Amino acid sequence: MSILIKPIITEKATNDSEVNNRYSFIVASKANKLEIKSAVHAAYGVSVESVKTLNYPAKKNTKYTKKGLVTGVKGGFKKAIVQLAEGESIDFYNNL
Repeated sequence: MSILIKPIITEKATNDSEVNNRYSFIVASKANKLEIKSAVHAAYGVSVESVKTLNYPAKKNTKYTKKGLVTGVKGGFKKAIVQLAEGESIDFYNNL
């Protein structure tokens, strides 16, 4: 099981990484902070100061269409915000 699923590359997350040296990842829902810290260190070779985690619940949505009422579910996920040590950085775009 992979701990880090994918990095979050949005305008807000990119600004947070440039200004505050914090990077956001979508991680496995069963992962704890120590596992996330070691996975970031192993994947990117940087020293991690702190990890904050957020659990987002699944959301239900409903659409009214010609065929009737259509319901669906957007799955929940776990997000980790990783604070790196001073002078460290992660380059997501070097392997494109």
